Amino acid sequence: MEKYIFVTGGVVSGLGKGITAASLGRILKAKGLKVIAQKLDPYINVDPGTMSPYQHGEVYVTEDGAETDLDLGHYERFIDENLNKFSNLTTGRVYETVLDNERRGVYNGETVQVIPHVTNEIKKFIYSVGKKIDADVVITEIGGTVGDIESLPFIEAIRQVSNDVGRENCLFVHVTLAPCLPSGEVKTKPTQHSVATLRSLGVSPNLIVLRTSKPLDVKLKKKLALYCNVEPDCVIENRDADLLYEVPLMLLDGGIDEIVSRELNLPATPPELSDWRAMVERAKKREGTVTIALVGKYVQMFDAYLSVAEALTHGGIHNGVKIDLKWIDAEKLTDKTVREYLDCADGVIVPGGFGDRGIEGMISAAKYCRENDKPYFGICLGMQIAVIEFARHVLKYADATSREFNPASAHKVIDIMEDQIGYENTGGTMRLGAYECVITPDTTLARCYGEGVKSVMERHRHRYEFNNAERENMQAAGLTLCGISPNGNLVEAVEVSKNLFHVGVQYHPEFKSRPAAPQPIFREFIAAAKTYKAKRK
Repeated sequence: MEKYIFVTGGVVSGLGKGITAASLGRILKAKGLKVIAQKLDPYINVDPGTMSPYQHGEVYVTEDGAETDLDLGHYERFIDENLNKFSNLTTGRVYETVLDNERRGVYNGETVQVIPHVTNEIKKFIYSVGKKIDADVVITEIGGTVGDIESLPFIEAIRQVSNDVGRENCLFVHVTLAPCLPSGEVKTKPTQHSVATLRSLGVSPNLIVLRTSKPLDVKLKKKLALYCNVEPDCVIENRDADLLYEVPLMLLDGGIDEIVSRELNLPATPPELSDWRAMVERAKKREGTVTIALVGKYVQMFDAYLSVAEALTHGGIHNGVKIDLKWIDAEKLTDKTVREYLDCADGVIVPGGFGDRGIEGMISAAKYCRENDKPYFGICLGMQIAVIEFARHVLKYADATSREFNPASAHKVIDIMEDQIGYENTGGTMRLGAYECVITPDTTLARCYGEGVKSVMERHRHRYEFNNAERENMQAAGLTLCGISPNGNLVEAVEVSKNLFHVGVQYHPEFKSRPAAPQPIFREFIAAAKTYKAKRK
């Protein structure tokens, strides 16, 4: 029978529930178990797809096209398992389903209530994710903080799950804060109150993970164990780490593997984490730095580009360098200021986004990189920017743009497909999830993926495409179409092959990057940045 682990948070948000869940998943997978993770979010949006990046960070996309919470990126990067549409649930999605069922008569005229109808829908979702891949362990993170009114149905649902499957098959992990006063004293009262609130809702945690800035002594741990009704060894400290990927090893050193195995009657096999340890050691031994300028429109919220930043780090670990990431607001760039902002960079990356704000600054960045042979990597919108820039300054289409920015332009080099006309503003016209890209031989893109790789599956999240009417003109002027859909209808990637590295891809390769196996384009982009820096010296 599947084992269920639920991760809740207390005191304040942002303590690292997602990293704790992901780290635990990595440890259990290293024991030979089949692990899957999911996130239950209390907000009423149906999914994060329409939410502002300033509100909730990036939208993470799964292989099957679900638009999900960014914590799923942590799960995939740590556990190295592709998640699915059952890996993220929101209050909005639950109520949408329940109300649809009510309208269709599924409940046979019953009075629809939070218990059992809403909680049953949540439980159904929890059970579904594990069954889809025949998992041994399902790790479920509950978003928000215990005590929030929005999360009450989710807490009630996981209480019911423990009754359904038996406490021997269910483990509750509570991540909380032990603040340190200026005097140096570590306070436990916030954690005591948080656990008391959780227990008042019928959920008694088996394991408490404490975020703390200083080591906790045995006396303090015993005090917390007594007040929170857990075994003395079930209070584990989780101190700040210099490198995110150290956390699984820190939790392992704290005994989390033995505790979880004991509580859930899992095999006592020690986790095989030698590859993970080797990756962490490589990361610690990095020498030198490359400076990467990220030119975007949401740079005030770093989580808006979380997967991109992590993929750059993975490329840096592989190439033995640290990444000095400069966050550049695209609205500040013009042809006159671009050198001032980007001259210090060894490479420039323009990630995805929607809307016309900052577009001209991104075009200036792409032009500066192309003309000065500075490594440029465009993702989704960044690829479209590279195409627009090339059309304006090489083909001399002064008004070249995307339909998204100016539908009246005579040169919409980025456009929608014919069958999308009239539906430009609906989510249903977006390409979401994994699609195949056939790689053109003897190109920069082909060298990234490696000899013998003819096609790849990469994840998409966009609506507008390269305008096929401009293919011949673009290619004749020197733009290489280095990635094409299998049927030949869609341009997936472009490059200026004569440059050291000037590549744009329509998809989001950052979602496939892993710390011990960096996504190939990110890996080679960082390698090109190293080469550029060496030449500049």
